[in-house]
Formats: sequence, structure tokens, C-alpha cells
Amino acid sequence: MFIEVNHAKKQYGKGEAAVFALDDANFSLEKGKICVILGPSGSGKSTLLNMIGGLDSLDGGEVVIDGRNITKLNKKELTAYRKQSVGFVFQFYNLIADLTVEENVQVVAEIAETPLDTDEILSALDIEKYRYRFPKELSGGQQQRVAIARAMVKNPKLLLCDELTGALDTKSSRSVLTFIEKINREYGTTILIITHNEAIAGIADQVVRIRDGRIASKEENANKISAKDLVL
Repeated sequence: MFIEVNHAKKQYGKGEAAVFALDDANFSLEKGKICVILGPSGSGKSTLLNMIGGLDSLDGGEVVIDGRNITKLNKKELTAYRKQSVGFVFQFYNLIADLTVEENVQVVAEIAETPLDTDEILSALDIEKYRYRFPKELSGGQQQRVAIARAMVKNPKLLLCDELTGALDTKSSRSVLTFIEKINREYGTTILIITHNEAIAGIADQVVRIRDGRIASKEENANKISAKDLVL
């Protein structure tokens, strides 16, 4: 397995006020797959994503990525892991306002160890024609594609998407999800998407439901739907 989360626990507060964001959660995913994680607000989705991305630490259990137990890494090693192996795409794009599309992507490429070609990524995401525009000159869907390009240019093994389409309209959502499929198909990137939107599960190889910090169900999707055919 490419991702293995074993007996993961994350607690906030103590005593009667204690809340378990993850409560003995177990999860695994094969390399090169798309996984959609569904659950209500406060269910532990974002906490699970943060642990896999090395953004936070567990109180118990372990996270193993590509055979490497990242829960045992020190701060410097975790920084290297995030830099080399993980791309993050968030609901709010966090683009640098005074940099062009090309510059927003290139600034990440310059610090990556084995970056992809910026022109190739801009072309793959159909934003090459916007390369000299600033974020304020783009639609929400276009800005999200720039955020995906920025995450992908570092050539990550793992792409983590937090409420990828939460701020987008239906047309833009479908467009962004189509490009997520394209990235998975052309680069073999393992992709995790956490969302409230049940319809997005249609594009996944694996669908995981989380509730109260526990994995409530995990199933393979035998009838995948192309993003262009999703009813969002």
C-alpha cells in the first residue's frame, strides 16, 4: 500500500472536555488511485488529511507513506517530506496577488528537487493563455487550476485536496475535477480529496466515509463516472 494509517488518534482537550478528532482510525490506499473522503463537518476529514500531509502530529498510531513512517520524522525531515512528496490544494487558493500565473507556479518549481516543466503543467491544466495575468484577473475556477498547477509542478507523489470545489460554481467544479482526473491519468499521482459533496465520489477509485474520528466505511468504486458526467 502507498498510504497506511494505522490506529491513528488525535485528541484535543483533556478530561471531560476531550474531543477525539481521530479515534483509532485505520485507512489505506494503493499508489496511483483517487480517493474521496466524505463526512460531515467535525468528522475528522481535515485532521486525517493533515496527518497524511505531515502538517500535524498524532497522539497515537502511525502514518506510513510509500513505506516510510512519517510519524517518526523530526521537524526537518517532515519539512523535506512535504516539500518533496506532497502537493496541497485548498478551498481558498492562497495565490500570491502580485505575481502572475506563471510566477505563482514558477516560485514553487524553483524550490522543488525534481520539478515538472512549468509550460507543460500550464498547458495540461489549460491555463497557458492566462500565464501573464494576475490572480484578480481570473475566475474562481481559473484560480483553482493555478493552485493545482502550483501543487503539481513540484512533481509530488501525493496530491491532497481539501474541499477542492467548495468555493466554485457547478461549471467550474466540473472543469477542475476533469483536470484532477487528467493529472491522475497522465502522471499517476495518488490523489486524496476531502469533501462534503457526495457527487464527487463518482470519480473516485475508493470512497471512504468518516464519522466521529473513525472510518465508518471504505469501498471500491466499481462504477466510476467521468467528471464531465457528474451531477453536481
